[in-house]
Amino acid sequence: MKLSWVQIIRLGIVQMALGAIVVLTTSTLNRLMVVELALPAILPGLLVGLHYGIQITRPNWGYRSDTGGKRTRWIIGGMATLAAGALIAALAIPLFEATFAAGLALSILAYIMIGVGVGASGTSLLALLATATLPQRRAAAATIVWLMMIFGIAVTAGVVGNLLDPYSHALLLKIVAIVTGAAVAITALAVWGIEARVIAEREPDPTPFMEGLAEVWRERRARNFTVFVFLSMTAYFMQELILEPYAGLVFNFTPGQSTSLSGAQNGGVFIGMLLVGIAATGLKLGTLRVWVVAGCAGSAAALIAIASVGQTGPNSALLPTVVALGFFNGMFAVAAIGSMMALAGEGRDRREGTRMGLWGAAQAIAAGFGGLSGAALVDAMRLTTADATAFGTVFLIEAVLFLAAAAMALAIIEKPGHTPVLVPGE
Repeated sequence: MKLSWVQIIRLGIVQMALGAIVVLTTSTLNRLMVVELALPAILPGLLVGLHYGIQITRPNWGYRSDTGGKRTRWIIGGMATLAAGALIAALAIPLFEATFAAGLALSILAYIMIGVGVGASGTSLLALLATATLPQRRAAAATIVWLMMIFGIAVTAGVVGNLLDPYSHALLLKIVAIVTGAAVAITALAVWGIEARVIAEREPDPTPFMEGLAEVWRERRARNFTVFVFLSMTAYFMQELILEPYAGLVFNFTPGQSTSLSGAQNGGVFIGMLLVGIAATGLKLGTLRVWVVAGCAGSAAALIAIASVGQTGPNSALLPTVVALGFFNGMFAVAAIGSMMALAGEGRDRREGTRMGLWGAAQAIAAGFGGLSGAALVDAMRLTTADATAFGTVFLIEAVLFLAAAAMALAIIEKPGHTPVLVPGE
């Protein structure tokens, strides 16, 4: 049996719960450290970077869910670990006021747990989707799961933001406890029984982790797709930390205007994701390969336009180019996730989770590397060049990376109907 639409939506609810917890740690607690506690902004930045760095363990979690024969326990257990980490991170906020060292130590522990929880739960969830989704439903499944995650992030950020006013530490702990507890309960209810219905019971695989990872790395397609994920996601995240400063420094946007600009970009992402899901699954228009390439090429074109309007264009020209960037980013992201789900099942059996973990680790590393490298390049170039030139140059570098990713996608993502012939070492 394969996943029904209802079961795919139920797994999307798990991703929604995951997003709801993560946004508390990357947004709400970040703001509290910088504004209410007057701590340097680099501190929450390093803690969020730590949670990304811990996700290099994703291949191990995927491998454990492959060989243990049970993905459900890793999904629920990972969510529980993530929830506990978020609650400990919230407990560290009032502790910072009493003693900085204790608050920092507790925060480090919390963000390690957050990274472990996201890796274990998220990787096992995607592996279950990759294993049990019909090929023709993969684009729609990726769209459903990611849109539900975005919905969870948006709703949680909005509701928690309203409930936290007027702020107190006690109110923060109460809200975080409710959100995290609800997320774990919803996850257990949503995922319960699905795996048993769609995947036959399997005996545990005694192969050691490093041997299993080496088996996957020897597969040419898995190895090449890892490079593609890192390259494309580096491009995807390079603008994350510099787009709003660009709007402020070059176009004189106010903080409210630049925040609205990011909201418009996310609206573009939402529409791009929705388009691919409807077109590829509902209307049978295009293949995942075509949508990945179109998304990468369109993102490159939008970045070139963003760089250009900084040199010559009026302020009004920035908004449509940023929306276009979001649109093509969303198109690329869903198609890439759908392709990932398809490729996860190629090669040696019972290694779907290991492959998803390998690509998830590449994505997490790229997220941290892309964001930091984009910001560092802008800071370095602003010392000797005008702001518009410094930001524009980084956007152009990002565009080149997207074009390189498009070329890689053409080479490594198989055309529909092509049956790859496995040879030793592939």
